[in-house]
Amino acid sequence: MNYRRMGNTDLSLSEIGFGCGGNAGLMIRGGFSDQCRIVARAVELGVNYFDTSPDYGDGVAEENFGWVLRALTLRPLINSKVEIRQENLDDIAGHVVRSVEGSLGRLGIDCLDVVQIHNGPSRARPDMAGRSYAQLWIEDFLRPGGAVDGLRRLVRDGKVRYAGLVCRGNDGSEVRRLFDTASFHLINVPYTLLNPTAGGPAPTGLKVEPNFDGVLNDVSKRGIGAAVHSPLAGGFLTDASVLGEERHPLARPIDPATVASRRNRERAAKLHFLATENGISLAQAAYRFVLSHPGVSTVLGGFSAISQLEELATMSGSGPFAPDLAARLQTLWRSNFDAPSSAGALP
Repeated sequence: MNYRRMGNTDLSLSEIGFGCGGNAGLMIRGGFSDQCRIVARAVELGVNYFDTSPDYGDGVAEENFGWVLRALTLRPLINSKVEIRQENLDDIAGHVVRSVEGSLGRLGIDCLDVVQIHNGPSRARPDMAGRSYAQLWIEDFLRPGGAVDGLRRLVRDGKVRYAGLVCRGNDGSEVRRLFDTASFHLINVPYTLLNPTAGGPAPTGLKVEPNFDGVLNDVSKRGIGAAVHSPLAGGFLTDASVLGEERHPLARPIDPATVASRRNRERAAKLHFLATENGISLAQAAYRFVLSHPGVSTVLGGFSAISQLEELATMSGSGPFAPDLAARLQTLWRSNFDAPSSAGALP
């Protein structure tokens, strides 16, 4: 396993990180023995960074991970998050502190290495009806008693070492305003073969949403780390998905009949040349692509099974694609995935 420095901090993250979210489902719906076995194998393979959130299973993922840590007597690097909802707007900073205190209790630790605001910053005041937390008005980050204030209190009091945020897309200018506060040291952002816009301007002709506005090109210049989540685009960038096979029983189900699902499977099939030309799986090719960007600190894998973990851990240190394959990828993007399937695509 190779390691990369998280921006200008003193943390070095394993190139493959361990995501505890609901898409893979292990830390929410898995059995305790499997959770222990897979986490122990991850650590054996060199994984030292684990990403969780109180929203994953409404606290279940943090609680289960805490039990695993105690059973295995482990203390890896841990990131959790804070979700800010409509009900928290009257005391955002206080909620940020209380949320982290709850996470520390469920995890059974005294300090988080990183905590991130799980809302993405929005230019206008968003609709936060119900339990929505996808976005938070940028002014609610920055105002006195806002999210940044709460994060600074946590760092001051030794409950958190570093703060971060999650990029939701179409928020590049707002994310950069938060960078200007010098309070953030890690972003979470998607960066995939289906939507590469976090890595630079969208290739001419490629139509994708949301646009992540090349944010990975800013982080290194500002001394900020980047964790890429959903590197398999919600599981579509896998051989099994392209072949129409069932997902792992623990994984979050999707409706394969939707327009978006059909489109993603068709596009993934056209990307399969990156796997066959290198003698690897499509999932491994997706990780290799992400790790080729110098702004990436770690790739967060969602592992439902130990075989998935072992397959993808091999991509650490794999290096970029050969120039001819990179050129074919650019051609496919510029065609908006409308070019004929490349040789080596699965039927």
